[in-house]
Amino acid sequence: MSDKLKVAFLLIFGIVMISRPVSAHHGVGAIYDTNRPITLKGVVTEFVWSNPHVQIYFDVKDEQGNVVHWSCETLSPGKLTRSGWNKNVLKPGDQITVTVSPSKVGKPIGSLRKLLLSDGKELGFDEMPQY
Repeated sequence: MSDKLKVAFLLIFGIVMISRPVSAHHGVGAIYDTNRPITLKGVVTEFVWSNPHVQIYFDVKDEQGNVVHWSCETLSPGKLTRSGWNKNVLKPGDQITVTVSPSKVGKPIGSLRKLLLSDGKELGFDEMPQY
């Protein structure tokens, strides 16, 4: 193999290796408005304990009394377990109050910042989501 071909190969290989981690995961701030957290009261409809992010689906009544179906993502199950969560901590019908970083495009989705159960217990994080 010629020296020019070796150099070209190494450059291309290096660029690919450097760029892979950058595109591997989106930042929370790319999708959600981290400067405008909102707090919502709702009822859990589904709690999905799976990788890469645990999902919480809940219904919220808007100002007109219409039900809006929200979803929010949290951390991975492993990180939540280390913070005291488990796959049974939420179930359909649970009343919750959540603070989320909402979607930048106005969809009813968000990234969880804080969750309060109806008894006032806060489910927190040992490791906060990276904004």
